[in-house]
Amino acid sequence: MYDGWFARHTHSLCGKRVAVCGATGGIGEELCRHLARLGAQLWLCCRSEAKTRALIAALRADYPDLMATFVPLDLEDAASVENAAEILAQTPPHVLIHNAGAYAIPRRTTAQGVDNVFQINCLSPYVLTERLLPSMAAVDGRVVCVGSIAHNYSKIDPADTDFATRTAASKVYGNAKRHLMLALYERFEDVKGVTLSVVHPGITFTNITAHYPKWLFCIIKHPMKVIFMPPRRAALSVLRGVFEPTAYGQWIGPRLFDVWGLPRKRNLHTFTCDEARLAYDAVNRLKY
Repeated sequence: MYDGWFARHTHSLCGKRVAVCGATGGIGEELCRHLARLGAQLWLCCRSEAKTRALIAALRADYPDLMATFVPLDLEDAASVENAAEILAQTPPHVLIHNAGAYAIPRRTTAQGVDNVFQINCLSPYVLTERLLPSMAAVDGRVVCVGSIAHNYSKIDPADTDFATRTAASKVYGNAKRHLMLALYERFEDVKGVTLSVVHPGITFTNITAHYPKWLFCIIKHPMKVIFMPPRRAALSVLRGVFEPTAYGQWIGPRLFDVWGLPRKRNLHTFTCDEARLAYDAVNRLKY
């Protein structure tokens, strides 16, 4: 179905190591299928070993020669992030994809003193990136940050960096994604040997959209599947980021209203450089 797109925008990844954080969800699973098709060697960085090994088995059913490894990673646990960084640094990935995320989950303050939604969606991905930059520079690496159109729902608030006092899930999640995107734009202004690609999948039907009350979810899930792109197509935006870097203030995502169609690169006009610097300073102040 996507053969023409693959021919134009991708090439073989044989011999390339790709670490995917959050591989077992809708977009993550489909992304892994795309990567396996291209011959990548996969490091699947996830919380659930059982789900990850089930995914590896399913992928190998279609791609028997696939090399895939489970790396334990819980983004809410700083020790888990540090352990994953040590494992990955031993044989550094050519590509690190920050696809894991959490939306409407029970809120709490982590051991690092920040809101857990902020730590999962921003702080830990940033820390993992920092830990791996030296080793990835040796292999001309690429960091792919999966952003979100939800970053439009908030503005940086230095008085409430992690939105711990806010309750609207869309704003709390959007604020975390906004901080991660902007902090990485700023950080990569000084990075040598590793490039950045900021991408977003638009809106698609995944576990992250299954947070509504059960009665409401039963009503909306079928229209969502019809209206919005399936995860397999939404994952193409992330895949394009594997092959194409973005400059400061650019991202790759669906071409029609940021929610539909094949991915394109465009400039963002949703933040200022001053706000990006605030995000960068805040994340670096909070990082562990």
